[in-house]
Amino acid sequence: MKPFEQVVRDHGTVVLRVCRALLSPADADDAWSETFLSAMQAYPDLDPGANVRAWLVTIAHRKAIDRFRAHARAPLPVESLPERQSSLGNPSEPDDELWAAVRSLPDKQRASVAYHYLADLPYREVGRLLGISEAAARRNAADGVAALRKTYQGAMS
Repeated sequence: MKPFEQVVRDHGTVVLRVCRALLSPADADDAWSETFLSAMQAYPDLDPGANVRAWLVTIAHRKAIDRFRAHARAPLPVESLPERQSSLGNPSEPDDELWAAVRSLPDKQRASVAYHYLADLPYREVGRLLGISEAAARRNAADGVAALRKTYQGAMS
């Protein structure tokens, strides 16, 4: 097995992209940290043949659900939180309009797009994560990308 630091270097950016697709930038950074803290504890017991990326995205998916549930229980008392830059080494400035378009997708489309196109998971794995069939995952991702083409290109003109 690779050292855990190498796992973070190999998959950290992908996991951050998935978190950013599902959550606000501040929540995404927190979910990313929580994902790797949980992964670090479980890593010694991971099957050596396991798909590490899929395993990490599964943990990130659960951390995102935890965030949604926490927000549902404790609404924020302010109108908006200040946006802050990620300190996790994003290679370029975030495209706020694109991330807003991704976050505006329905939940299953957003998750399918994030898991398939950002995490590069096969549709079978996306369907397993979301509790839907492989065909439904493929349909959700296609519908999500079609909606992004429509809304994001609209923002560009």
